[in-house]
Amino acid sequence: MLPAARLFLILGIVFLAISGLLLLAYRLGVTPGRLPGDIRIQGSNFTCLIGLGTSLLLSIVLTVLLNLLLRWLGK
Repeated sequence: MLPAARLFLILGIVFLAISGLLLLAYRLGVTPGRLPGDIRIQGSNFTCLIGLGTSLLLSIVLTVLLNLLLRWLGK
């Protein structure tokens, strides 16, 4: 298989996995941007969202997934 085709196949699988996880999170009631630790400043005509809790959770999940992937690949 061509390297570009393999890359697109892997990216497609990754995007499907991410969208599935987001759909599952919404069904469980865990919406990104509304986790504990997220800062939301709302004014009369603007909203500022600083997702500290969301970014911490995402960082932990991605770190675990990357470590598992690297162990599985044997590096």
